[in-house]
Amino acid sequence: MPGNIRIAYAIVPEVIFGDCKLFRDVAHARSLSRAAAMNGISQSAATQHIQELEKRLGVQLLDRSTRPLGLTAGGKLYAELCRDVLRREEDFTAALDEIKADTEGTVRVASIYSIGLSEMSRLRDEFARTCPGAQLHIEYLRPDKVYEAVLEGQADLGFISYPEHRRNLTVIPWREERMTVAVYPSHPFAAFELLLPRDLDGQDFIAFDEEVIIRRELDKFFRDHDVRISSVMQFDNIQSIKEAVALGSGISILPERTMQTEVEQNRLVSIPLHAPELVRPTGIIHRRKKKFTRAGREFLRLVMATENATEPELVGVS
Repeated sequence: MPGNIRIAYAIVPEVIFGDCKLFRDVAHARSLSRAAAMNGISQSAATQHIQELEKRLGVQLLDRSTRPLGLTAGGKLYAELCRDVLRREEDFTAALDEIKADTEGTVRVASIYSIGLSEMSRLRDEFARTCPGAQLHIEYLRPDKVYEAVLEGQADLGFISYPEHRRNLTVIPWREERMTVAVYPSHPFAAFELLLPRDLDGQDFIAFDEEVIIRRELDKFFRDHDVRISSVMQFDNIQSIKEAVALGSGISILPERTMQTEVEQNRLVSIPLHAPELVRPTGIIHRRKKKFTRAGREFLRLVMATENATEPELVGVS
């Protein structure tokens, strides 16, 4: 960003960025109440703000006849302006951070539940030790919402499994997590040190919902090994599957790392499966050409270092 533009943004009243953020969040959430909560104001205050904005611009921005809330043609145009302003403000903040001697600011992370719940507490502690002047804000979302949050600029980084390459996104491969068989402690398999795919034939199985990517991968694994399981329950998340297995409703196949707490509590037993090809790939996503603050770069370096991964190239890294 040229120097004169940086100076211009530096003198723009902070309220302008707050206005843009509120409307961007309204457009993203398609809800005044949710956008108000995201900005720490009441719904009535958000409504009044939008009404005053519409009056000032002389055009209706929201289509209030639809549910969820929609945008008019003018609203879509203004939402794009807000996104552009906020992205430019983000670039300015990153450039300004280069001048500072310490790592300050907030790193915003969006993560799927299974990664966030098992990893983020540890990463938060390590980040606090490494960058005591920075803050880490973590939001747990469904996979599609993680992509949206990153693309809309509401998150700097997204943690996802089976990462998809999408337009305007960069994917950093993170790690491949070993999949193991999850059983309840009194299940006959609990005494086994290793299971073969054929051992699973005929077992009551707690499966993922059909639209979840990991379900398609497991179905392919069963077909390749001529294994027929009896699907007795289906869920769209790992946490619910773990609970169903712990209650003795059946067995499942899950990423080993996601079961660490339950194994330590003796609520689940994780048994290796002789299937080295069965892994869950995970990745970190960010908006293409995104300029990271120093705190953001330090957090990503920390994440990659803990996995002995190759450090990715980031814009502005000295």
